[in-house]
Amino acid sequence: MEVARAYKFRIYPDATRQEEIDERLILAQQFYNKILEKSIESHKKGKTKVSMAQFNRFVKEIIREDKKYLKLYSQTRCEIEFRLLKAYQNFFRRIKEGNKKAGFPRFRSRERYKSITYPQNNGSFSIRKGRLRVSRIGTMPIDLHRKIEGTIKTLAIKREGRNYYAIFTTINGIKIPEVKNINPVGIDLGLDSFVVISDGTKIEKPKFMQQNRKRIAHWQRIVARRNRGSKRRQRAKTHLQKTYEYSTNQSDDYLHKLSDTLVNSGYTSFAVENLHIQNMVKNHRLAGSIQNASWNRFIQLLSYKAESAGLGIVKVDARNTSKECSNCGNIQEMPLSKRTYNCQRCGMSKDRDINASINILKRATLGQRESHAQGENVRPQQEAVLEELRTDKTHPLQDAVIA
Repeated sequence: MEVARAYKFRIYPDATRQEEIDERLILAQQFYNKILEKSIESHKKGKTKVSMAQFNRFVKEIIREDKKYLKLYSQTRCEIEFRLLKAYQNFFRRIKEGNKKAGFPRFRSRERYKSITYPQNNGSFSIRKGRLRVSRIGTMPIDLHRKIEGTIKTLAIKREGRNYYAIFTTINGIKIPEVKNINPVGIDLGLDSFVVISDGTKIEKPKFMQQNRKRIAHWQRIVARRNRGSKRRQRAKTHLQKTYEYSTNQSDDYLHKLSDTLVNSGYTSFAVENLHIQNMVKNHRLAGSIQNASWNRFIQLLSYKAESAGLGIVKVDARNTSKECSNCGNIQEMPLSKRTYNCQRCGMSKDRDINASINILKRATLGQRESHAQGENVRPQQEAVLEELRTDKTHPLQDAVIA
């Protein structure tokens, strides 16, 4: 089975290479906006079809008008066209779905265009003796902190604040082990406890963004005081971005470790909710907390790691998982303030999140009763891992496990 993977490494371009990268980022942003501008003008003239052939005609006109865009690698220009085409396709899809906020493709500012892509490994880039060579940019040191496995297909150069990164995508043929599904579990994601498993385990996630709130507010005030367009404002915005990135990296590191722990805990499949975050953040009182929770990111990490280990992962309908009784199927109202599910029909009393996780598991296993029973050859491994989390004071997730 062929699996796509992404590898992100820090690169250290000197001042000249930084200027080359920054110049191409600006050119790519302007090139994107030029194509979008011409497509809008074409639409006003009655030509509604959007296609790569149409974009190719626009590109020829743009290059005739200004030769500076030839500094961009030819396939990088093609990738910019694909970005815009994808934006249009998503726009038309949302219209077809009846979404009131379809989101027409927008012009990109310099701050919102942070990467350029080399979509083919055809000699446009190479790695040799700890240095990355990129066509029309030059060579620069790269921190290869782990081995790249598989065949490298693409390279993206990305700028995040003052730092630069190389992101490689690879295709790797791996053999997926066959694992008998004898220990499936359901996972409920929440704000009170980040992960609640149907076997009763609860794991909390540190609130990284809230912990850095004072630093973020400090730099937000400084940015607000600076004059627009000034170098001092740009420096302050860089500091603010760096603070946000620090919190994001903390969260990402935690989610990687948590997903690794769950995959190696002896579970043989995972059932999760098919969450629609865009609808959930319409609750303005909870929007910030929901976005900071990074539920989708966690499911993404858990999915690819579980599949690589031969474990199944199933997404189920999220409706009424908290309102339904896991014992008799009764549905009753459950405001967020009620943390215990007391069934009005059968009298069952259970933590609302554990009740929801059992419902999620039942939906994934087609309602088979007791399908979440533990296998004899799996449970000891699972207990050993969770016990290690509870007792090992140095483990990064030790403080998260509360049951």
